[in-house]
Formats: sequence, C-alpha cells, structure tokens
Amino acid sequence: MRLLIAAICILPLAACDRPEPAPVQRIALANVRTSSPQVMLESPDTSTAAWVVNQSGQAIHFGEADQDPLITLDCRLQQSPPQLAIIRHAPARPGLSALFPVIGNGMRSRFLVDAKLTDGEWRWEATLPADDPQLDVFTGPRDITATLPGGGMLEIAGSRIPGEFVTWCRAGGQVMQAQDDEQAQASTEEAAE
Repeated sequence: MRLLIAAICILPLAACDRPEPAPVQRIALANVRTSSPQVMLESPDTSTAAWVVNQSGQAIHFGEADQDPLITLDCRLQQSPPQLAIIRHAPARPGLSALFPVIGNGMRSRFLVDAKLTDGEWRWEATLPADDPQLDVFTGPRDITATLPGGGMLEIAGSRIPGEFVTWCRAGGQVMQAQDDEQAQASTEEAAE
C-alpha cells in the first residue's frame, strides 16, 4: 500500500520536469503563398471544333480551324509495333504526371500523361502501343469527353475520323478497307468463273 501511495505522489512531480510546448502560431490561409501557383483552365467551348488530319497524314488534331489544337492523336509508324501518342495541349510543368480520363463509345479509359517538352511547348502526353485496348475509346462514332485535372474538360462531338485513324495506325499505316474491298471483289470474280 505504501508503494501505491508513493507512486501516486511521484507522478505529479515527474510531470513538472517537462518543458512547456512551443506556442502555436496561427496564420490566415489567405496569406499563404505558393512558389508556383497552379493555373486552372476553364473548359473550352468546343461546339464548333472538329477533327482535322495533319499535313503529314500521321496525326489528327481536334480544335477550332484557325487555332492551336486542344488534343492530338499522333501515330508513330517508325516504331515497332506502331505507337499512338495522345497529346493534350494544355500548360504542363516539368516532372509532373496526371491521369487523363477519356469517356465515350461505351468505354472509360484512363491514360497516364506526363509533362513533355516538344517544339518549345510543355504539354501532356501519353504514348501507348497502337493495339492497346484503352484506345478503343476513340474508335466509335459517339461523343467523347476528356478531362485533364486543372486543364478543363473537352467535349468532343461524335466523329468517325478518330476511329478510322486508330484503325489505320494499328494496321501500320495501311489502308485496310481498300484491301478488303479488292479481296472481296477478287473472290467474287473467281466464284463467277
């Protein structure tokens, strides 16, 4: 019992040896500044935007006719197997990555895009093998939405152009429809003989 009473008396004395905690400094969040503020872009009006084939024929751009593109699909046929790059033309900072969800044609794809410097422009880019199933989000004729965190949402009207382009890239740049038509015609001619 004496030990219990002694322990109870010693505990308050042991607490006296502790230093006082440092005072808490409070600041208003409005006064906090960051070294590099993140610019949040608004979703652009894409009601009159359309897909256009690049002069090289190996890329398609989506945007207004007389302005820089908003998104580009770039087929890189010199790589084996062919690669397809998805480029979101929005300001990017070096060393950053983001998820770029694209929804449409009954699919939801999430592309990991990295900030890349190309032609003097920091932009968001993901490169995948052309046969990657995630790219099927572009292959149907329905509307597509593509959202980049901080870069706004693109509403892309339904079009056959991206689907035909992805199919062309997957075929290594060959026009498969013409070949299929020629083979079907040759088969018909052989059957008629």
